[in-house]
Amino acid sequence: MQLKTISWEKGKIRIIDQSKLPEKLEYISISDIKTLWRAIKSLQVRGAPALGAAAGLGVYLGIKDSSAKSFPQFSRELKRVSGYLAASRPTARNLFWGLERICSIALRNKNKPVAEIKKIIFKEGQKIIQEDRVACRKIADYGEKLIRHRDCVLTVCNAGILATIDYGTALGVIYRAKEQGKKIKVFACETRPMLQGARLTTWELKRKGIDVTLICDNMAATLMRQGKIDKVIAGADRIASNGDTANKIGTYNLAVLSKYHGIPFYIAAPASTFDLSIKSGRQIPIEERKAEEVTRLFFKKPMAARGIKVFNPAFDLTPHNLISAIITDKGVIRSPYHKNIRKILAPGAKLIGHLPKIQACTCPTKGAGTSTASHQVQAQLRTRCKISLAGGGRL
Repeated sequence: MQLKTISWEKGKIRIIDQSKLPEKLEYISISDIKTLWRAIKSLQVRGAPALGAAAGLGVYLGIKDSSAKSFPQFSRELKRVSGYLAASRPTARNLFWGLERICSIALRNKNKPVAEIKKIIFKEGQKIIQEDRVACRKIADYGEKLIRHRDCVLTVCNAGILATIDYGTALGVIYRAKEQGKKIKVFACETRPMLQGARLTTWELKRKGIDVTLICDNMAATLMRQGKIDKVIAGADRIASNGDTANKIGTYNLAVLSKYHGIPFYIAAPASTFDLSIKSGRQIPIEERKAEEVTRLFFKKPMAARGIKVFNPAFDLTPHNLISAIITDKGVIRSPYHKNIRKILAPGAKLIGHLPKIQACTCPTKGAGTSTASHQVQAQLRTRCKISLAGGGRL
């Protein structure tokens, strides 16, 4: 059975509940955006490309029963729904890209009847899904050429089927290499504290017949020193215009270790993960999650003293100078990133189009190339969309 992380079926959003893996493969159907918001926040659905699809389908889910008769009325509802979903998680660019894209197409069709705009929004959400399927396979085609027969590849978190629609970015490269007859061995970092590597990546790779070995996060250096790692490939949640990359916490560690040991370190991500409106990773908002994920979530009893302070960032930032290349659906991008990212992604920018500002399209962020810094965006969400970013959105 081919896995499909997220889809639209029978008037609802259908997702794999990733919180149940690896013990149980269970699909759940979501019929309202409050449930979708909680699913995103609790990591039942996760991965930047999958969140882009959740954004597109989620906006439609939130407005499909709108009784608005005019575009101004409909626009206010669109703003409310998109702003609410934007408050679920702050780091993944694809989530905001998906929301901006839906807002943009609604604005471009503002002179049409509301019923027709709803249909257009639904089609755009489906288009996002189909484009991700194509993009991941293009990433795989480009990335596979960087992998040699009998390579040992190290990866972190989960950048596979479960993070996309049905194929993967970093893991998609490995899948394509296997399809080309290359024998590949994978070491998967467990990825504390939420164990996406242990729970999701090993499960996924095993299903695909890939030779995979699970390691604790702090074992990577030993493997590298022993000469057992040939390549490191990770996914991305947001990439700045200079190539700085935000990805799951622990990615930066691997990049530093790879540099020291002379091992190629690759990032694999679609064009929709790039945020060309920011100059560097310093402008990327890093999500911090609750302490319980570190102290007790996967343990039978608490593993830290009661009341201990916990620092739990979900992502870290890898500077561009530690990245050997970025594998995208438009090609492999190498240094100097500040020039080559725009050069290679320029055709892709046309797919996004000129995304209007919040005031014009009732969108939670400004568009590519015009958005404000993340703090300002979040401030606008609080004031304009009446959302509590810390404790959960209000609708």
